[in-house]
Amino acid sequence: MEQTFKTFREFKIDGHNWVTLVTGEFYPDILEDAVTLYEPVLVTFKMLLQSSESSEALLMAISDVKPQWMRIQLCRVFRKYVSPATPVEMLKKKSKAADICQQFGAKFRPIPQVQRAFMSRPLPDEALCAVLWEYKSRGQKGYDLTDRFFTMFRSQFPNLTLRGPQRAGKDIRLGTVFENYPNPNRPVDFIIYDEDDNNVLAIGLARYDSDRGGAQEDDRTGGYKNCADEILNYARSQNLNVKVVFVNDGPGLLLGSMWHDYADLEERDPHILVVTLRMVKQRLTEDWLFSR
Repeated sequence: MEQTFKTFREFKIDGHNWVTLVTGEFYPDILEDAVTLYEPVLVTFKMLLQSSESSEALLMAISDVKPQWMRIQLCRVFRKYVSPATPVEMLKKKSKAADICQQFGAKFRPIPQVQRAFMSRPLPDEALCAVLWEYKSRGQKGYDLTDRFFTMFRSQFPNLTLRGPQRAGKDIRLGTVFENYPNPNRPVDFIIYDEDDNNVLAIGLARYDSDRGGAQEDDRTGGYKNCADEILNYARSQNLNVKVVFVNDGPGLLLGSMWHDYADLEERDPHILVVTLRMVKQRLTEDWLFSR
């Protein structure tokens, strides 16, 4: 199968015209909303802080807070004031609180110092509210990307089936798509099926890169290479005509070697396609999806 259309590499000369910039929020415009949203979090943290005899006790008290949203925000404040080295994902899990105390407790800032530091700041603390606001929008650009891709694809290919979380939601695990897939927990973002909804035409990943560089570039494209190799090797072993589509967008593509790395990835195999949203209509075609 030979690609006769313009390759991803050939778009690099005017790459800035082919990436999508998701609108951000201006500072300090966000402060009023940030304070409104997070002042109750800081008030609750103060209450728990004043009634805790140790930093370990503070974390255990936070782990009992409901609802989940409030507990997660309190954990983020705890990390800022008490234990910056503690992994964020561990803090989010209520069941991990005791383990965190055991494993990281020796490095916690002592509770008297935490209380002095917290009380040295105004309540509400606009600076901390702004930091928490950044967490709120994290991942949102990725959701916007998949949402727009799903809308474009269904308009362009009304006879084909596209499955996956259009915005937030669980990734598809390939073990649920192929009964004998060697790495059943392999997560992907979307699956394209034929008009009968029986045969898989393509498996895809979608990412929005706001800012990438250095090791992050190598990690992203290296992970994509491993994923594509795994999928295509399996497809060939089963005599399946399956493609791999990487929908990547954002100004991060213009930084460092990212564009060239994605071009190299696409050129490794004609069953791989890399597109930004603005390339979808031109490059993601039925001819390519059904070709061998």
